[in-house]
Amino acid sequence: MAKSREQKQADVTALTEAFSASKIAVMTDYRGLNVPAINELRNKLRDAEVSYKVTKNTLVKVAIKNTNLKDTDASIFNGPMAIAFGQDEAQTCKIIADFAKENENLEIIGGLDDTGKVLSREDVMTLAKLPSREVLTAQVVGTIAAPLSGFVRVLNGNITQFMYALNAIQDKKGEA
Repeated sequence: MAKSREQKQADVTALTEAFSASKIAVMTDYRGLNVPAINELRNKLRDAEVSYKVTKNTLVKVAIKNTNLKDTDASIFNGPMAIAFGQDEAQTCKIIADFAKENENLEIIGGLDDTGKVLSREDVMTLAKLPSREVLTAQVVGTIAAPLSGFVRVLNGNITQFMYALNAIQDKKGEA
């Protein structure tokens, strides 16, 4: 059954909001996946706060023109596809890539970042290998904190040695 104009406009509005709010959109070819497999993928993505929409390419192209991504090369949008919209680029790509390894019927077509850059399948796979944003943040904080904690230990060592020297002098004077 064909969608009415109002339904199509609602779909375009939802897609426009999804493209505007997400940092990455990963396009997949879902043909060959059965309903339980698609539901399993949706559940994994939902747990990571990633939405997964199956939509028509003509509606996607209209939605992109309504965003700041209007200069994006729309040639990637061909054939049946579903799009995963996420905030964490690495996590979104990792979930899709891991699921594609388990289910060979899911094919990663490519991606689109928040600047409008079209990502190839290889780019998406590279992003999937990166650690999550939380891990990267922890690594940066650890890298920044390491010299500071070393400096504190050096200062503490000097004070400790000074205290030992004072205690030794006091003990020596106490004996005399």
